[in-house]
Amino acid sequence: MKIYNIFEFLKGRVILRNLILAFFLTIVILLLIFKWLKIYTRHSEAFSVPDFYGLSIKEVDNITSKKKLKFVIFDSVYINAFEKGTVVDQHPKPGLMVKKNRKIFLTMNAVNPEKTTMPDLVNLTLRQALARLESYGLKAGNMKYEPDLAINEVLAQKCNGISIKKGDTLLKGSKVDLVIGKGLSNKKIAVPSIIGYTLAEAQMKLSYLVLKIGNPNFDSSIVSHEDSLDAKIFNQIPGHNNNQIIPLGSSIDVWLTVDSTKFFIFELTDSIADE
Repeated sequence: MKIYNIFEFLKGRVILRNLILAFFLTIVILLLIFKWLKIYTRHSEAFSVPDFYGLSIKEVDNITSKKKLKFVIFDSVYINAFEKGTVVDQHPKPGLMVKKNRKIFLTMNAVNPEKTTMPDLVNLTLRQALARLESYGLKAGNMKYEPDLAINEVLAQKCNGISIKKGDTLLKGSKVDLVIGKGLSNKKIAVPSIIGYTLAEAQMKLSYLVLKIGNPNFDSSIVSHEDSLDAKIFNQIPGHNNNQIIPLGSSIDVWLTVDSTKFFIFELTDSIADE
């Protein structure tokens, strides 16, 4: 059939002619869509993610501008091993292929170290204390074992040799030294007299003897914090009489007052007991 006859044939059949035109038009539209998608997604444009570790924000900005990438500071930490104000982590990792304008999420090393509060570790087991330190962003420092009735429990918490209390502010990553109980010693010592001592003086004396204050009891004469500092011990259990012997690490309960008459009453009672 000649071409002229084909056109004449199609000319007389409008539906068939429209179907053929629609088919070719669809093909053209699909080709245009694929071409547009290729351009829009920059199928042929990919970049290798640079290594930002250890770089400052200014250095990161220079590199991302040249690479047509973007960066977002996602988090910050404080690590002594890294220089302050530099990148310590990134996502995506270096070397991965990404497209133009991809965001790189960065974790920076803080210029000023973060702070945290000191938890109360006293009376916790060593295992519990270590877990709690970690949860607060702190580290365990030196551990000193002392004779005590409590075995493998924290007796005291210190930082740089100074006792620290619950709620005190520390830098994250600080080392906390722990005093751990190791059970009462087989060695024994005579009960010393701490009558007439302030609580601080008694604690110092007993620490040299590997003993400690148990329960400090303040009488009604003590009404202020200053009174508690000035108060003196007028009674102790176990007492100094009869040359009592106790294991190292034992506790001595004390009673304190600012009422000087109680010292006279105690000494009188003590002397009658000796008779």
